[in-house]
Amino acid sequence: MIYKLLLILSWIYITFGIIGILRFSDIYSRLLTSSKIDTAALITIFLALIIKCGFSTISVKLFLILLFMIITGPVTNHVIARSAYLNGIELKKEGKK
Repeated sequence: MIYKLLLILSWIYITFGIIGILRFSDIYSRLLTSSKIDTAALITIFLALIIKCGFSTISVKLFLILLFMIITGPVTNHVIARSAYLNGIELKKEGKK
């Protein structure tokens, strides 16, 4: 029962993330929104899977995958943002579209 609630919560995170990505105009705001929602949804989905499996070798493997994704997710988003900055993509001004 708890794992179903966590899966529903992850879909809510993903839905609000999609709305946030479509709402923001520049690449940096979209990247920030996608990385936050990606991490939040990933954690809730993996916790739901770990609860569903119970304590077993599968849950240990899921936990290790979760740790790997928590570490590598922000690093990849940083690399994308840095390459956008180094290639000259600027922030969009408030009044301009």
